[in-house]
Amino acid sequence: MKHLEAYRQAVLEPSEYAQQLKKASGKKIIGYTCSYTPEEVIMAAGAHPLRLFGTKQNISLADSHLQSYCCSVVRGILEEGLSGRVDYLDGMVFPHTCDSMQRLSDIWRMNIPFGFHLDITLPVKLDTASAKDYMISVLKKFREDLGQKLKVEISDEALQKAITTTNTIRQSIRSIYDIRNLYPQLMPGEDLYNIVRASMIMDRDEMAAMLAETVAALKERAAGAKPVDMKRIMLAGGMCNQPDVYAMIEEAGGAIVWDDFCTGARYFTGLIDSGNDAISRIGQRLLNRVVCPAKHTDLDGRAQHIIRLAKEKNAAGVIFLLFKFCDPHAFDHPYLKKHLDEAGIPLMVVEIDDSLPAGGQLKTRFEAFLEML
Repeated sequence: MKHLEAYRQAVLEPSEYAQQLKKASGKKIIGYTCSYTPEEVIMAAGAHPLRLFGTKQNISLADSHLQSYCCSVVRGILEEGLSGRVDYLDGMVFPHTCDSMQRLSDIWRMNIPFGFHLDITLPVKLDTASAKDYMISVLKKFREDLGQKLKVEISDEALQKAITTTNTIRQSIRSIYDIRNLYPQLMPGEDLYNIVRASMIMDRDEMAAMLAETVAALKERAAGAKPVDMKRIMLAGGMCNQPDVYAMIEEAGGAIVWDDFCTGARYFTGLIDSGNDAISRIGQRLLNRVVCPAKHTDLDGRAQHIIRLAKEKNAAGVIFLLFKFCDPHAFDHPYLKKHLDEAGIPLMVVEIDDSLPAGGQLKTRFEAFLEML
């Protein structure tokens, strides 16, 4: 299928990709840590947004700044900065998310010598009238601050162009998810993993064009496809940095038909509406997004969303990937389990850590869970 290898290579070597892009295009590379980052504003400034996911290297330098009980994502991002492996970054953007990520922002600002540093202090409770006003004011300030750092004027026309591009990317990824939901055998989960992550790494205009061709090729495959009898699984959690998990579940006889990851369905769910005020429309999408545990709406909204997705996608069970030492998701777990139990949806919780590869014991657990469905 078209472009799968290009996606895979970008995901394997994001820094190499970013440096080549910078050299070829002259674009400034702006790192970010969370899918709540308004990447449209970065794109409209003529820069390239690059999400940092952690590190594949041993963590040592970060240990002098962060406790060992801080999650591996935060420690890994700091390790990349302290080691100089991401010294090609022209700036780093930190949206207000969990406590650990906020402290990472402070440590980065005080210890990383390259690139500028910007915080985006987004609202935490998103379902109030004041949250909308505050969200818009924060995004306007980010637009102004970023323009000053890059010495550019971020125009409304450039914002609209960026919105069109990101909407196109989200629509294409949604199409891939929809086709795989019907015929999961047409594309391995690891390829889907690479596509979504590549959309946060690769040049967005290039990505939009490539995805259109990938969707067209997948639709051709789907034209003659028939449903297969497999145990349908939905994944949930913050993010998954281990593509081996997808292969293990599939080798055990499962089919991953949907997810609730910030590096998955939460990234592409919801388009930015058309209209005049681009900043307001970007903010409205962030307010309307399905929340992660670092943001809040009603008390059981997140649980009801996962239950609704599991039923809509006809999932036989949910596997929750919980990053070790991720307090927000850990605090969420008891109430999510309660709601899923009441809905009769089987749930398996797996604690993961970037510093430890997915092993045979995990595969055995997946097999046991699938057998009971």
